Amino acid sequence: MAYNPFDLTGRVALVTGANTGLGQGLAVALARAGADIVAAGRSTPTETEAAVTEVGARFHFVHADLDSVGVVQQVVDQAVAAFGRIDILVNNAGTIRRADALDFSEDDWDLVMNVNLKTPFFLAQAAARQMVAQGAQGKGQGKGSGGKIINIASMLSFQGGIRVASYTASKSGIAGLTKLLANEWAARGINVNAIAPGYFATNNTEALRNDETRNRDILARIPAGRWGRPEDLGGAAVFLASTAADYVHGTVLAVDGGWLAR
Repeated sequence: MAYNPFDLTGRVALVTGANTGLGQGLAVALARAGADIVAAGRSTPTETEAAVTEVGARFHFVHADLDSVGVVQQVVDQAVAAFGRIDILVNNAGTIRRADALDFSEDDWDLVMNVNLKTPFFLAQAAARQMVAQGAQGKGQGKGSGGKIINIASMLSFQGGIRVASYTASKSGIAGLTKLLANEWAARGINVNAIAPGYFATNNTEALRNDETRNRDILARIPAGRWGRPEDLGGAAVFLASTAADYVHGTVLAVDGGWLAR
């Protein structure tokens, strides 16, 4: 059989927020490449499970409210208990609150920062510890070491936006955190990178798409001329999760229909 650097057979991917939208698209893409999927979040991902198992991958769900770091170790432990290891972490779960900066509340600030930045850091930490332990256990036994961590950033990792103060702060933080972790963990065989989706048709952008003026203005700036679809992220995720990206560290890969090039 010819070597395929994008083959994820035998890998276990932990994906947060995989019940719908971008998370679902990411989980299904990784499964199609051969990875088994552990999904973590509040809502049971019935559709995602069906799509993952349909392509022959294993699926396990961990119920976890990711606005608190108290669940982080439980998520990692349950993933390992289910499938024996973690090779890939996709920090996808996120939330958004919209209000003018003059009126933005502390509660909305804290909620978004917890889900979008604090929990992803501590989940990456716990997953990386597991990956390091797997590498130590596998020495001399022909097992692979290291792992892949993919954070989900945003166009607002590069730009300011409006009326989304905590979201912009959290996604700017994710971009910086991705680089920091890449610097620290590259020597341990752990690749840390991020994907920055452009404007995608998801629950988080429903308000924008329903606003006739904003929708028109956004589409006018996207060279591809359309909102992104969840499956548009799949190739980038498979690449960053695979051996094809073994020398890619600390990048924030925009998948944006050309938005940033405009």
